[in-house]
Amino acid sequence: MAGSPRRVGALLGTRGRHGPLPPLLLGLTLVTGLVDSFSYLLLGHVFVANMTGNVVFLAFSVAGAKGFSASASLLALGGFTVGAVLGGRLGELVGRHRARLLLWGQVAQAALVVAALAVAEMARLPPSGGTRAALVLLLAVAMGGQNAVVTRLAVPDLRTTVLTGTLTGLAADSRLAGGRDPRALRRLAAPLTLFGGGLLGAALVVHGEHDVPLRVAAGLMVVIAAVLVPLRTSSAPWTRGKE
Repeated sequence: MAGSPRRVGALLGTRGRHGPLPPLLLGLTLVTGLVDSFSYLLLGHVFVANMTGNVVFLAFSVAGAKGFSASASLLALGGFTVGAVLGGRLGELVGRHRARLLLWGQVAQAALVVAALAVAEMARLPPSGGTRAALVLLLAVAMGGQNAVVTRLAVPDLRTTVLTGTLTGLAADSRLAGGRDPRALRRLAAPLTLFGGGLLGAALVVHGEHDVPLRVAAGLMVVIAAVLVPLRTSSAPWTRGKE
């Protein structure tokens, strides 16, 4: 088993500064698109990952715009904040080993998404009342935890839920703007992956496969966790966080 981390590392290409983290975080960006498409289309114009959108939706609701729910936006914002606090605490408990941090973050996040899936399967979708609130809360906590863990991993341009800075960097540092296009491929991959997750999730919902986006998201998280299991004991340079 001693060579297992090396074999997995060689397969994923862990020689770079961030090892296998970039492709794994792109996988989580796909998860973001899936769960936000589910929440927006089925839970009533609310995001569980994109908190910027919820702040704007809350303003719309307060202004009297139809189709937006102040309570749903507040619940998502609150749940996301709780998840981020828990993700921060996880970082303190796990320490600076990036593979272990992401692994345990995935275990916790997958458990919350599976719980949300169980709630969704017991209810008629789109839900209402307490069922809707439970789904918003479970998914928002999961995504808040993901965002906190990813922030601690500190891989440039791969925040998985916030892409405004990535798009700004892509444009501002481009050759058209007089720059040298640093990390252009990664910066382009992130929004394209989010788009792909949103497109897939929306297509499934529109065609009546209401709970499938959560199934796919949970499956992706399980796969990412499985990849990280043999890397939890790795001592490769990429596993060490900032001092």
